[in-house]
Amino acid sequence: MTIKTLLLSSIFALASQHALAAPVPIDEVVAVVDDDILMASELTERIDSVKRQNAGGALPPADVLRAQVLERMILESIQLQMADRGGIRISDAQLNEALGRIAAQNNMTLPQFQKAMEKEGVSFASARQQILNEMRISRVQRFQVGERIQITDQDVDYFLASDLGKMASAAEYNLGHILIAVPSEASPADLQAAAKKAEMLVKKLRNGADFRQMAIAESSGRTALDGGDLGWRKEAQLPGIFAPVAPKLQVGGISEPIKSASGYHIIKLKDKRGGNTQLITQTKTRHILIRTNEVRDQQQAEELINQLYQRLQAGEDFAALAQEFSDDPGSGASGGDLGWVNPGDMVPEFDATMQQTGAGKISAPFESQFGWHILQVENRRQTDVGAENQRNQVRQMLYGRRFEEELPIWLRKIRSEAYVDIKERP
Repeated sequence: MTIKTLLLSSIFALASQHALAAPVPIDEVVAVVDDDILMASELTERIDSVKRQNAGGALPPADVLRAQVLERMILESIQLQMADRGGIRISDAQLNEALGRIAAQNNMTLPQFQKAMEKEGVSFASARQQILNEMRISRVQRFQVGERIQITDQDVDYFLASDLGKMASAAEYNLGHILIAVPSEASPADLQAAAKKAEMLVKKLRNGADFRQMAIAESSGRTALDGGDLGWRKEAQLPGIFAPVAPKLQVGGISEPIKSASGYHIIKLKDKRGGNTQLITQTKTRHILIRTNEVRDQQQAEELINQLYQRLQAGEDFAALAQEFSDDPGSGASGGDLGWVNPGDMVPEFDATMQQTGAGKISAPFESQFGWHILQVENRRQTDVGAENQRNQVRQMLYGRRFEEELPIWLRKIRSEAYVDIKERP
């Protein structure tokens, strides 16, 4: 038998074996959703992901879980197709930023997060695609549902006037507490000694003594070993003897000794949040911005900003130079005026320089992502933005509540209007 004959015999034998074997499907369609198809492999991968996320927790029976995951995938497909038709895109920078936030929440860098996922058998590429899909779906929902939700000033007023609104918007106080106890049958001498000790402690604390250490060493209160920490409490939850005192303290402030049947109390307002009082320092500032452009490279931009700084140091008018040279179209025409600026409103480099520059002073040139700046601090003031912030928080809360009510209705609507053909066998 020739080698050619042997080879042909082997090929025929293999062909016969394959002809007799049952066909093994590589993948199959489980659902058709408008112009999209969902594959069995995708469904299996998503089910496995749900099982990993709920490891050790209770899950529904396998057939119920499969149906639930498939229905979720159908709704996602409908919304992603809407995103395609609406031209909704997420840039790589936006996606990487989102992934970075998720990694940071897990106390990891992005490369560490990727390695951790792969170690657990999770494809980073699949996870990245899923997060991308979720971001696009979120935008579709915001456009389709969120744009129809209007929260009026009257809505905010009604909520703030309600019992729930009063409770939710009440100020919270984080207090420290020291108790100088007296015996139940205290003599005048005992009371005098306790009062004198309390006054001495107040003096030490106001001179910089550590409140926590002082509470551990001197307090007879039940939270003494916790450094006197009373935690966060609404004003209505404060002990009756503290209620008139705590709201009047500045953050970091130490009260005078407060007398009760138990002895003398000292409280410290460690922090405060909520309520309708929130003082911030606003800065009245103006700036000159020099950017690179078609005729000015990075070196030339830096040279120009340094020349302008020298002219300012020589006494030239800031507003006049800003009008002539600044590349900021929003402020240049008005002499670089940015108005009253809140902390954190500007990019970090600008904000840091602004905070470090004294009133009436001009900063040295500095660079940000927008180009080279010189800023002038004209004035500073304390402004109460508590009421405004409180209303904004209520508006966001009411919007979120309304959104959660409207979203399921919209999802049912788009599901009923879509063409969906489920191929799954029972």
